Amino acid sequence: MSMLTPPGLGGKKFRVTGDVYPRMRPPRRRRRAILAALTTLVLLGLLGYGTLELVDVFSGDEDSSEARAGQVAEKQDCPGAPPARADLPEPSAITVNVYNATQRQGLAQDTADALAERGFTIGEVANAPASLDGKVSAPALLLGGAAAERSGALTVLGTQLEGADTGAPQPGGHGDEPDTVDFVIGDGFTRLSPAGESARRLAELSGQEASPSGDPSGSASASESPAC
Repeated sequence: MSMLTPPGLGGKKFRVTGDVYPRMRPPRRRRRAILAALTTLVLLGLLGYGTLELVDVFSGDEDSSEARAGQVAEKQDCPGAPPARADLPEPSAITVNVYNATQRQGLAQDTADALAERGFTIGEVANAPASLDGKVSAPALLLGGAAAERSGALTVLGTQLEGADTGAPQPGGHGDEPDTVDFVIGDGFTRLSPAGESARRLAELSGQEASPSGDPSGSASASESPAC
């Protein structure tokens, strides 16, 4: 008998008998229950997501309409946009005196002809007086009194050229006439704004649509306020 054999065993051999053994894995029924619970949770999640998507689809049109309405209201109340005036005079009611303050010959007559084609009444065409000759760096200097500003004559003529400056009439000039504006051509002048662009700006100021021909004195129909 070995010294390692417990007392009383006498060196007998034993073997494990029986058909019941410890299980190392959970029963299959438990796994099936866990799998069913997970499947249920996934299905509930998909069902909730689909419901939210349907709600968004059916409410999207209403939200878009509210957004468009807000955009229109914002355009109609643009903080920096000039207010529309329905009482602006027609170009034909405005007499424009064209003066050339540059050294380029024939510029006054060419500009006067272009303004006449756009419907303005042309008055005097000549070189600028000595007080302005060679002293206008802007594309043009529009001279009109308070009456011309109130009547809108300065505003209407200003739509024909981008970047023009404005000022009071020269001493000995045409004074405070509501329908007369002096157009003094400066060194920065190249040409008038395109007729279509000028017509669009004038239409925005008067709250109208420009005629298809681009003529600022043509027929117009009502339109929305200009965008900012």
